[in-house]
Amino acid sequence: MPVVGDYERLAQSHLSRAAWDYYATGSNDMESLRDNLRAFRKYLLRPRILKGISRISTETHLLGYRAQSPLCISPSAMQRMAHPDGELATSRAMAQFHSCMVLSTYSTTALEEVIDQGNPHSSYWFQLYLYQNRPVSAELIRRAEVAGYRALVLTVDTPMVGRRLADARNHFKLPPPWRLANFPDDFQILTASERAAREANGPQLADHLSNESLGNRSDTSLTWQSCLPWLRSVTRLPIILKGVLTRADAALAVQHGCAGVIVSNHGGRQLDGVQASIDALAEVVKGAQGQLEVYFDGGVRCGADVFRALALGARAVFIGRPVLWGLAANGQKGVEAILHELQSELEDAMRLTGCATLTDIQAQCLYRTGYPIPSQL
Repeated sequence: MPVVGDYERLAQSHLSRAAWDYYATGSNDMESLRDNLRAFRKYLLRPRILKGISRISTETHLLGYRAQSPLCISPSAMQRMAHPDGELATSRAMAQFHSCMVLSTYSTTALEEVIDQGNPHSSYWFQLYLYQNRPVSAELIRRAEVAGYRALVLTVDTPMVGRRLADARNHFKLPPPWRLANFPDDFQILTASERAAREANGPQLADHLSNESLGNRSDTSLTWQSCLPWLRSVTRLPIILKGVLTRADAALAVQHGCAGVIVSNHGGRQLDGVQASIDALAEVVKGAQGQLEVYFDGGVRCGADVFRALALGARAVFIGRPVLWGLAANGQKGVEAILHELQSELEDAMRLTGCATLTDIQAQCLYRTGYPIPSQL
């Protein structure tokens, strides 16, 4: 049976160089990208015996909604570069899986069409950047509410764009006929990677676009006091912050009434040299103090990685690049194969460690080589 690594190799053979580099590479020297993968190996599994694991359940609840599995889909932009069905295929796969999908603002399929492929057994959340032109953001939020999205995921780790050198070398641009489908035809806003590529090859290029005015850019002046009160003034949806890596910021998220945080370093695409997401997880959980839901994103390549993140306190684990590999290799069926393989591997890890339910997966199920896990101090 193919595993994630097999689909990664298939995806590379299917994708153009620019598309592969966009999905697969990170910022600067890509140390954080590599560390996201390597860091999992420090956490060894500690099996318990004779625990009675004839029946396994991976059911959980996310913001009060039942999910069949803690495996969820991260927001990934421009999925039609990977496969013509793009976000539609990913959504159909999630509809079969009964968990949660986060849709990127920069999707190549309109947010209404994506959720239409789902069903009541799956949750859809909408990932959001806040623009200096606030009515643009407000309209996206309004549409997400009307369409039935159950939460907003505000990306908070992009006050500026990371140095994505491969995108700059490739002069990255979303290839026709694809477009950013959540924006009007005459609002050709640049994605972070497109802007970074243009600025790396001449700062004036980005600013000569007639429709790329300052108001259409992500707002780099955001603060706790400026963005969260504004969001609450325009929506009643739960607010989740994506890109939290410290105990202090988790505590601030609690203070500001957020429903959840996603521990993530943006897949190593922003600040290179930042700690691996898995190494930040226990600290963030401690800062949250059980007052909000903590989710995890970054570097998961097998079901045992999912198990590790759950043991360190994540309520759910979001999958990014592996979903894109499945999509590029075989569309909806490829995404389904990735999700089912990770689910099967998670259940194997649960059985072999003596965990019948997700609540059985605790920090005591892990041993961190060289350093104790905080709960073991």
